[in-house]
Amino acid sequence: MIDIQATFPVMVAKNLDKLEQFYTGVFGFEAVFFEPGFYLHLVASGTGSQLGFMCANHESQPAFLHPEMCADGYVISFEVSDATKAYAEAKKLELPVVMAIKDEAWGQRHFILEDPAGFKVDIVEHLQSPTN
Repeated sequence: MIDIQATFPVMVAKNLDKLEQFYTGVFGFEAVFFEPGFYLHLVASGTGSQLGFMCANHESQPAFLHPEMCADGYVISFEVSDATKAYAEAKKLELPVVMAIKDEAWGQRHFILEDPAGFKVDIVEHLQSPTN
């Protein structure tokens, strides 16, 4: 069996400098590796959550990693304890909200932002079910 130490997505995108500013400034990630023309690796100190972003068409990568990813249909989800508070902060910071906060029948309150590469960031709070 393969022993997994961590898991994280690596998204091929442009504007790594804007992505670094967005994720460090809005969510408190730390850029543990950042080479603007190559790769950005982010770690959230409180949770250990990780994200990776790589430039398109980088010569060190195999050809299948050259194309920029389509942001449509791709969602990064961050679980929070208070989505209403997070939504108020997002509005205060004038972040690009692409779906306003709402409650879902399956027990979530959430809203969706768009990052500088066009990826959607779903800010999710799990609500207690009415039977609890």
